[in-house]
Amino acid sequence: MTDYGAFATDPLFGLPLQELWFGLVFFILGMFLFLDGFDFGVGAIFATRDDDEERETLLAAIGPFWDGNEVWLVVFGGALFAAFPAVYANLFSRHYLLMFAILGALILRGLAPEMYEQRHDEAWQTWWGRAFVVGSVSAPFFLGVFAAHWLLGVESLLSLPGVVVGLAVVALTVVAGVGFLAMKTRGSLQRDVAGYGPRAMAAYLALVVVTLGYLVAVRPDLGVLAPVPLALVVVSLAAAAGYLLSLREGRYTLAFGTVPVLVFAFVALVATLMFPLADPATGLTVADAIVSVLPLNIMSVASALLLPLVFTYFGILYSTFSGPVETGESYS
Repeated sequence: MTDYGAFATDPLFGLPLQELWFGLVFFILGMFLFLDGFDFGVGAIFATRDDDEERETLLAAIGPFWDGNEVWLVVFGGALFAAFPAVYANLFSRHYLLMFAILGALILRGLAPEMYEQRHDEAWQTWWGRAFVVGSVSAPFFLGVFAAHWLLGVESLLSLPGVVVGLAVVALTVVAGVGFLAMKTRGSLQRDVAGYGPRAMAAYLALVVVTLGYLVAVRPDLGVLAPVPLALVVVSLAAAAGYLLSLREGRYTLAFGTVPVLVFAFVALVATLMFPLADPATGLTVADAIVSVLPLNIMSVASALLLPLVFTYFGILYSTFSGPVETGESYS
């Protein structure tokens, strides 16, 4: 029998691996919400465009990115399963209808642009264009419902706080989509798209205020008014102000640069309110739900080696397709 010594009994380098992996799971979720979030936002904005050339421009803007961005959701599920298998089992069995709804929306969102490009027939493109919008809006909505139910321990398919958070996530993805498209487009399309930013931001902030008010009134045990959650709210407000000011001044790259701050502040707020629990519905804490030391150490080493490669890939991808969409470019 192999003796792994301290590697099997002590956390790697004495690091707080339980907390780090809890944070890593939510970081990966944040990466998905940020990167695929602007794809969702573009899909929502697609509904406002009637001109065929403008629609092609929107599809061309996300064409090189969306399938790679979607991988982060798979990584989130894999990390949750590897580090917190009991939480994974509880969440996915308790919310299996939500999981199917999210997957169905993602499939529709991915299939619709491909089908849209197959035939240049008005009825055909109208149908698949609408399917693209529905998939792009419903996926972040159901993801927001899932996040709210995970935090609050809700076991039903829908709830009032779940719906409000779902709508907030949809608004956040539109904020991201506006920032992305403002960088990738030019002329009247760019001006029109940028005009949606303030309204989407206002909707997001209003829905966040409603959610926080609900949590303060109904779930004071979560500690919404503690220093760290309040600091995250302040960071979000500062990022929102920077976003709006940058849009007004036409500094679209800077506006898009505030989006990850908003997204990760949102995800960090959920994680902060949940900790030290990993599954509030069952009362499982992070310490209770984490795997044993040996597999945790092995996964930590593997992650330290693989994550830089993943970020390098995405860096090359986004640098290769940087800059605005050129005239005549299409999704295919």
